[in-house]
Amino acid sequence: MVSAHSMMATALACLVFSVAPVTATSYSMVKEYYGSTFFNDWTFYNNYDNLTNGDVTYVSAQNATADQLAYVDTSTNHAIIKVDNTSTVVWDNKRNSVRIASDDAFGVGSLWVADIYHAPYGCSVWPAWWSQAALWPQGGEIDTFEGINTNTQNQMSLHTETGCTAVSQNQTSTLVASTNCSYAANEDQGCIVTDPATTSYGAGLASSEGGAFVTEMASTGISIWYFTRSEIPSSLSSNESTIDTSTFGIPVANWPSTGCNITEFFQPQTLIFDITLCGDWADGATWNDTCSGICYNN
Repeated sequence: MVSAHSMMATALACLVFSVAPVTATSYSMVKEYYGSTFFNDWTFYNNYDNLTNGDVTYVSAQNATADQLAYVDTSTNHAIIKVDNTSTVVWDNKRNSVRIASDDAFGVGSLWVADIYHAPYGCSVWPAWWSQAALWPQGGEIDTFEGINTNTQNQMSLHTETGCTAVSQNQTSTLVASTNCSYAANEDQGCIVTDPATTSYGAGLASSEGGAFVTEMASTGISIWYFTRSEIPSSLSSNESTIDTSTFGIPVANWPSTGCNITEFFQPQTLIFDITLCGDWADGATWNDTCSGICYNN
């Protein structure tokens, strides 16, 4: 078995649902990214990380395939994206990695599910599963899965234009770091909710074989659920064509429309997976809290 630190890879599948007319919480499947066709309908960024200033170059689809940085494991049918962990990188150069964005965008009344079996962790590492509109920040951003370095808990957040705040959140997490979603406030930290479960990120996620992250973007609010592998609802594990989020219980994170008009602040979202190294957050003010030395060297 390859260790989580050296593997530097994310194994995943993804489903997207749209709201059905039956009830406000019932959704029908409209898109599936899975198995041998997983990488169909994604665009590879093919540029250095000029977005979060990480020490990586996001490669093209051709290079990702050739260098086995994006592929489907035929023995498990898991889609893998990973960071190059075999090359010797000359100082001041960047390490190759992958960032993919869905060709389709999904509007209010959509729900997406990412089944993540494994995600890299450790000093300098910053993986994320998130979404954003074509125009940022006008169309909003939803960060469903994100963490850095040796964190053990997933961080979820929204980033919007000014006027969207977290009010009367109906959620299981009590770890609310900020409630102002505006990109212009607090250096664009967004309105943050942390999952109290140590199985939601890092070593705990890896040891429990990951789980399912569910994001609902409804007119009534945005909600995120996380289910460990053993707790994934049968409607998801059996790949049903229709699911009802009212059966999922209270979400771990919730931003209701009472403080944020979803249809005003959120436009159709493009789904994104990426893994960067260091950068604005991982090499930021919290680096020395759990890591030593220099992030780039690490």
